[in-house]
Amino acid sequence: MAGLRLGPVLRYADTDSATVWVETDRPCTAEVHCPDGGGGGSSATFTVEGHHYALIPVTDLAANRDTPYEVRLDGEPVWPPPGSPFPPSTIRTAPREADGSRAVRVTFGSCRWSSPPSGEDGPLGPDALDALAARIAGDPRADRPDLLLLLGDQVYADETSPQTRRWIASRRDITEPPGEQVADFEEYTRLYDESWTDPEVRWLLSTVPSLMIFDDHDVIDDWNTSASWLAEMRATPWWHQRIVSGLMSYWVYQHLGNLTPADLATDPLYKAVRSAPDGTDALRSFAARADADRPGTRWSYRRDLGRVRLLMVDTRMARVLAEEERAMLDPDEEAWLRDQMLTDPGRHDHLLIGSSLPWLLPHLVHEAERWNAALCRGGRGPRWARFGERLRRAADLEHWAAFPASFDRLAHLTEEAATAPDGPATVCVLSGDVHHAYAAESHPTRADPAAGTAPPARGRVHQLTCSPVHNAIPLPIRAGFRLGWSGVGRALGRVFARHGRTGRAPVTWRRSGGPWFGNQLMTLTLKGRRADLHLDQARPGRGPGRLERVWEGRLDG
Repeated sequence: MAGLRLGPVLRYADTDSATVWVETDRPCTAEVHCPDGGGGGSSATFTVEGHHYALIPVTDLAANRDTPYEVRLDGEPVWPPPGSPFPPSTIRTAPREADGSRAVRVTFGSCRWSSPPSGEDGPLGPDALDALAARIAGDPRADRPDLLLLLGDQVYADETSPQTRRWIASRRDITEPPGEQVADFEEYTRLYDESWTDPEVRWLLSTVPSLMIFDDHDVIDDWNTSASWLAEMRATPWWHQRIVSGLMSYWVYQHLGNLTPADLATDPLYKAVRSAPDGTDALRSFAARADADRPGTRWSYRRDLGRVRLLMVDTRMARVLAEEERAMLDPDEEAWLRDQMLTDPGRHDHLLIGSSLPWLLPHLVHEAERWNAALCRGGRGPRWARFGERLRRAADLEHWAAFPASFDRLAHLTEEAATAPDGPATVCVLSGDVHHAYAAESHPTRADPAAGTAPPARGRVHQLTCSPVHNAIPLPIRAGFRLGWSGVGRALGRVFARHGRTGRAPVTWRRSGGPWFGNQLMTLTLKGRRADLHLDQARPGRGPGRLERVWEGRLDG
């Protein structure tokens, strides 16, 4: 009899269809069954590296309702588990008319280190996803997200838990590189086992649709930070297997579910993996090609939620690393983003850009990264360039500001979208990574409100950053981020700008909320052309803890 190893994970839901991801312990037919007769679907599993997966298409659902569902393997029910303390998993469908009258709630965050198996909080404090699950399960009438957006570092391949380190040591010699870090696909599967079998998170992912994108720790800290870093990694004997395994596991566990049913129907890799007796070779070849030169690969994607457009942008694999051509997005990726942002602006009340790395940073950090980029380009000579590269890696200076031309182009692009006729009421960049949360609003430099000039009629442009979901930040780094937002930090930033001769950015921005430190989640509530934001932090409590509202504000006016 087949068993359910991981999942179900609800990945997509529209007015009448959905997709549900599962991992099983043997080949089988996986089925989503709706006991009240409201739709369903099935799919045979596919195999990768001895593991078995299915992305089950669910059809014929009723619009604008919550439909409870079960998972069956070869006809036998396996979900919900007997005696589950949680309510039934449901698929919530959207109304057929996307007129903006119904609110769309998007909850987002990043950087989640798995919770201890004991369920105790441990030194990192309560897990914000556990607390969200407890709130939703405990009050069926409470507002719940229409979408859970996980903006990177879903697993930590380079910072494994004590339990995983012991397991790795039982299968190979950890005195050989990469030591206690993850080495291959099997070890990646262990990370997802550890993270997604958390009971609260498992139930949450079964009932709230989720979208995901990778960041560096999904593979390794500083992933693709520079050309010299990549050359050094490729010279090691273990890196090739690490990156190929990382991309393979990301495709299976995260990226596949990001795709809509229409995308899946035309995706050649999905077809190849499903049609082969064993899809390992097809997926491994794809991952190796993607790492080598990325032809025909795109990890970015689009999702429309009524009159809200979400664009998730790959800020890791799409980079151009050659110093003289350095860019966050290669030309093809940048053209895709531009096209998606500016197509049919009148159809969208809000435009969301998901980027694991923040676009707008604390001012001191921003200027330090632009300065560092100038040093690495050789603007102050070879000695400064060598120092700049060492500093870039040590201090993780690799956000949009560290790719100055890309930062400027995104600034112009957000402004173009915001000022388009019938354009969106808000353009929001949603990010994580930096282990604190804040909200900031940008304006073109020529129209800085502090200068006494008003911009033309336009949507509001915001940076919304929320991190971590479950992690920690040392006190000295907290102090550094607070300094970065301060007047003193601005003044120090101007010193960096003068030394690096970096020039003036095309936008200026002011913090509208934060910084906040702790395990936390942000939620955007979008209704018509109105946009509201709130921040909840996880507090200790019985069981998985509780969420406490610490800030709320309006973004569209």
